[in-house]
Amino acid sequence: MTPLRIATIVEGQGEVAAVPVLLRRIAAELAPEVWLELPRPHRVSRPTVVGKDGLESVLAVVAEQVDQADGVLVLLDADDDCPAALGPSLLARSQICRPDRRVSVVIANREFEAWFLAAAASLAGRRGLRTDLTTPADPERRRDCKGWLSAHRTDGHAYKPQVEPAPCRRLRGEHGAARNHRGTVTGNYRHRASKV
Repeated sequence: MTPLRIATIVEGQGEVAAVPVLLRRIAAELAPEVWLELPRPHRVSRPTVVGKDGLESVLAVVAEQVDQADGVLVLLDADDDCPAALGPSLLARSQICRPDRRVSVVIANREFEAWFLAAAASLAGRRGLRTDLTTPADPERRRDCKGWLSAHRTDGHAYKPQVEPAPCRRLRGEHGAARNHRGTVTGNYRHRASKV
């Protein structure tokens, strides 16, 4: 197996636990010959990362966790920003401050949990979610995806990302977000996996 070390920068508690699981699943499907080494994700607030010199300061720390042949993944929510503008802007900043490291920037339209909504059918009946769960219309434009997940539970509990990041454990290319929403999740990761 070929080892690949990827350091990650995330903004939420749920992503700290979910991103390593998600990256391993994607690697298993797209590049099974790669063994991922994933240091604990570096959690930092979105305003810090997008603010003046914020990304640069975080990269100064996180980039030291990987060698030049490895990479850094920055995963943030777009919130109200356009992901097609924010992503390239952050990538350009990262290339200026750390040209010696391979950095990929992935911006979730609105929020990370929108990907779970895009893969809702593959999550049906799991983790307290309803068995008849279907993908909502245009999940990436929806506000409050955590609220949607909570409203579609059968156990009466609210979705808590710091406790339950595991919906991503069920995301599957053949059943999940890749097929249900214009290839957004798997398509983006397939593209990013080829870059990192």
